[in-house]
Amino acid sequence: MAEQSDSLPPDFRAPSRQDVEGFMMRWERPLFIDGEVLACPTCAEYRDWIVLCTRDDSVCLRCRAGHQAREPRLDAAWYNRNSGPADRFHSTLEDGLRYLGY
Repeated sequence: MAEQSDSLPPDFRAPSRQDVEGFMMRWERPLFIDGEVLACPTCAEYRDWIVLCTRDDSVCLRCRAGHQAREPRLDAAWYNRNSGPADRFHSTLEDGLRYLGY
């Protein structure tokens, strides 16, 4: 995947990444990386992901069954381009998952 800059306007970014563990969003459709559909290595599910962007700017994917793994081909710039503005912060991963319907 070609490296792209993180060009999200400052008004759409969270105020401080130091105050939260990370950001998360739902990704309900299949996720394509380098032209291939990504599937969970444990259960083979290929849609309805939770995408987590952590403090260290890495991206983890979590399937509906709760399997979670870092995805090295995605980064914070990809997350910012695809997530839109952050509308809510959660104190724990469980709170965020509950809010997103998991």
